[in-house]
Amino acid sequence: MKTFVIIPAGGTGSRIDSEIPKQYLKVLGKEILVYTLETFQKSSMIDEIILAAQPGYFDLLDRLKSKYGLNKISKIVEGGEERQDSVMNALAAIEGEAGDIVAVHDAVRPLLPESVLENAIINAKKFDSIVVAMKVKDTLIEGNGYVKNYVPREEIYQAQTPQVFKYSILKGAMDKAYKENKKFTDESNLVKNASYHVKIIDGSPLNFKITTKSDLDLFEMIAKAI
Repeated sequence: MKTFVIIPAGGTGSRIDSEIPKQYLKVLGKEILVYTLETFQKSSMIDEIILAAQPGYFDLLDRLKSKYGLNKISKIVEGGEERQDSVMNALAAIEGEAGDIVAVHDAVRPLLPESVLENAIINAKKFDSIVVAMKVKDTLIEGNGYVKNYVPREEIYQAQTPQVFKYSILKGAMDKAYKENKKFTDESNLVKNASYHVKIIDGSPLNFKITTKSDLDLFEMIAKAI
């Protein structure tokens, strides 16, 4: 049994207003994507990493692979128009068996704790489909300028990555989505669409996604402290 990691790294970073995609921005002299990749490179539970990226960044990725010793990167494939397309392209490049494990992780979640990663993989081997998520703590308000309603939060979670699946389940769910001409921004949603149960396991506040400038500033503060 092998464990693969897919990193869809084709985003443009438009919400940070950057000239380059945010995954390639440097923090303390190192690209955000490298911080993300190093977590998987160091883990004894990971066998291969497949990147889906824009072709214009293939040369840079090859240089980063060499510079930082990221030898678990086995393939770099072209990203698609949307996240699902990028994940599909990477999945198609995997020579996997039904019982293999595939984790999908955001390129800009660079502070994934090793314990969360390993717990997700262990649980995927047992329960087949896993989503890492954080229980919502704050009061949830529905409204548009004014409060319309307060949403009960007892069963509300904030999804994170990695989202981890048996290879056959993710592949089958992906094929079903394309056959039905459906697009999803989240692999657990795609798998749920194929009528599989998806188990929730605990994430981490550190495992946030860098989406805005404030997220970037927070990551830099944390990176300086570790």
